[in-house]
Amino acid sequence: MKRPDFFIVGAFKAGTTALYEYLRAHPGIFMSVPKEPMYFGADLTPRYRRMTQDEYLDLFRDARADQHAGEASPWYLYSSSAAAEIKAFEPGARTIVMLRNPVDVMYSQHSQLVFNQREDLADFGAALEAEPDRLAGRRIPANAIRPEALFYRKSVRFPEQVRHYLDVFGRAAVHFIVFDDLVADAAGVYRSTLEFLGVDPTHPLDPTVYNPNRAARSGRVQRAIFAPPPALRGLFGRLRRIPLLHRVRDAVVNANSRPAERQRMDPALRAALTAEFAPQVAELGEIIGRDLSAWSRA
Repeated sequence: MKRPDFFIVGAFKAGTTALYEYLRAHPGIFMSVPKEPMYFGADLTPRYRRMTQDEYLDLFRDARADQHAGEASPWYLYSSSAAAEIKAFEPGARTIVMLRNPVDVMYSQHSQLVFNQREDLADFGAALEAEPDRLAGRRIPANAIRPEALFYRKSVRFPEQVRHYLDVFGRAAVHFIVFDDLVADAAGVYRSTLEFLGVDPTHPLDPTVYNPNRAARSGRVQRAIFAPPPALRGLFGRLRRIPLLHRVRDAVVNANSRPAERQRMDPALRAALTAEFAPQVAELGEIIGRDLSAWSRA
């Protein structure tokens, strides 16, 4: 049975859905359904339940021998153990690391959790202020299936997270993508990623925009999809691995969604966060050899 040989990890809502869909359309690549199996990362709270190895490998049963197989679980970057687990599972594995301005990541992460009914503080500033309590196990929403997603500042410690992957895989096996580049030149990013994976880089790109900001029409429907009762989470975990049911689930989510322009972050809060993360941004730029100083200008 085919084993995955590359993994997309990265900043929450930093273009991994778009990259997943772009790669999925390439004839030399097979991508798992669901997009985020979350098999690795023993230190992460399972979304529903953790798969067995047989269940995980079964996601790739239809991959051809001549295809590269991959998956896209952004939270592997946050995990302190996923990199080593992946390397032990597939020594020749390669990783694609998606990075974005940490201030934007936190804000997008909060917006997504509100959309998924897993964050009960709709105000971003209030959610940031609650982080110390939440790190201590207090004020965790009842529907928060993965509490660590609420640790906004902790989730964007990119320098230490990136160093961890470089230490485990080595520089040659890690491909960095900056979200700004994906927005400005999706075709160029797509081509360089195909070259990294060793497949035909001339395959045309469908530049469709994926994963725009949305709002839920019905909170009750949204909770049923994203925050099922504990007794049903194991069942949900099994059903989401069935491609047809996964498509039905996506159709229900889309039907229950409406486009919603994300409100601008409070300028004073943005300026404060930009200053707070400027040292980390500079450090990250040095690690990946990229000038990221634009992220430190409010």
